Amino acid sequence: YFENNLIAHVNINWLSPVKIRSTVIGGQKKMLLWDDLQADEKIKIYDRGVKLASKEGSYNLRVEYRSGDMWAPFVDHEEALTLELKYFLECIQKKKIPFNDGRSGLRIVHWLEQANLSLKNNGKMMRL
Repeated sequence: YFENNLIAHVNINWLSPVKIRSTVIGGQKKMLLWDDLQADEKIKIYDRGVKLASKEGSYNLRVEYRSGDMWAPFVDHEEALTLELKYFLECIQKKKIPFNDGRSGLRIVHWLEQANLSLKNNGKMMRL
């Protein structure tokens, strides 16, 4: 759980016989699905939502579901490694500090270590 009632869930399983590379981002009005294994329509935006309404003085909670259209915007596809190499060369040529430098890598290793420590402590909340 994060600020503003944001919830994130990450599931990583190297042993799974099923290859899944997808991300779902849900909001109050729309949902976005990114599926890297799809040849076409890698990104789909769904017009879906839920509205919670409760009557005053009542413990019953009413839920209204809304389901609308799906939109798949065009996404120009280029291999991730090709993009990474182009960015690396651009940083060298223009003497730019890359956003994915050593400090970024160190930060990610810290997060992974904290996640591992959390697992060893029965899911204890860890400070990032």
